[in-house]
Amino acid sequence: MAGEVDRKRVQEFARKLFGHYTSGILTLMVDIGHKTGLFEALAGGAATSQELAERAKLEERYVREWLGAVTTGGLVHYDPASRQYTLPAEHAVCLTGRSSRNLAANSQMLAMLAQRLGRVAGCFRDGGGVSYAEFRPDFTEYQDGSWRLIYDGLLIKGFLPIAKGLPERLRAGARVADVGCGTGHAINLMAREYPASTFVGYDLGTDAIARAREEAREWGLANARFEVLDVTRLPAEPQFDVISSFDAIHDQRDPATALRRIAGALAADGLYLMVEPRAATRLEENLGNPFAPYVYGVSVLHCMTVSLAEGGAGLGTAWGEEKARQMLAEAGFTAVDVFEAPGPQNNIYICKTGG
Repeated sequence: MAGEVDRKRVQEFARKLFGHYTSGILTLMVDIGHKTGLFEALAGGAATSQELAERAKLEERYVREWLGAVTTGGLVHYDPASRQYTLPAEHAVCLTGRSSRNLAANSQMLAMLAQRLGRVAGCFRDGGGVSYAEFRPDFTEYQDGSWRLIYDGLLIKGFLPIAKGLPERLRAGARVADVGCGTGHAINLMAREYPASTFVGYDLGTDAIARAREEAREWGLANARFEVLDVTRLPAEPQFDVISSFDAIHDQRDPATALRRIAGALAADGLYLMVEPRAATRLEENLGNPFAPYVYGVSVLHCMTVSLAEGGAGLGTAWGEEKARQMLAEAGFTAVDVFEAPGPQNNIYICKTGG
């Protein structure tokens, strides 16, 4: 009968649902621990709440309550006898340091997206979207924080060598563009590593471009420059030997035109390196993917809505490999190879127009 439910299954689902809420709260605790330096301080050795507060120069009462959350959440260990807290070495790898495995900065996404939640919810009723401008400047901070360590650890030695012969080409000298460059850290790293090549980064965000230029000045890079530009207006001349984009195509207002412009701006023997979230195009093929809720959720709260705000395609974060291959072919790319990216849950597409 329609009114009958399995009480055991209701209880099981209720526990699961509240578990999701708990995970959200713990994400905010990670954000606090990252921003206040608590994880870094705790990585220095076991400490009581008072010792940790003194080490981090924070208020003990807040530190103690925070420790209660992250300890019961399994992030930190506690010894009742000594009243000391410990950050296990394996956990410290993911929460501290300069390694690309440090995921702590990703936690700030939740608070950043939650600030726009009411606006996004309104779009469910009224249509449209929340513009990219409305997410700045804190979206710029989030993107920089979440990608900077990835670039530092993986760009030169992990991402670029996946394209056969690319490091050698950059070492010899090439014209390179990065579209949707954000704060430009990838461009600046490549410019420093490959001084014989010239690099330009394009992005819509004036705040991001300003930070990119400042870093290039600080590093003394004469072969890196940055421009505020919509990639759908990327000129066909002069042409580039290499174009890259990192997690930047799926939230474009007009991704099809963006890809056509990129294809048109490549030299005959040019190469396009596109990094995008790893997902399947069909929902049913994502059902076993533990990261799929994250991908779809971020799409609702940012990637899709910023496109729809401009009357765009609203492609979404989970456009997937099948759709990506289709759109790349329609844009003029005749050869596309796909590889799993090291580190984050992304695919690397190596694309050519010359076969």
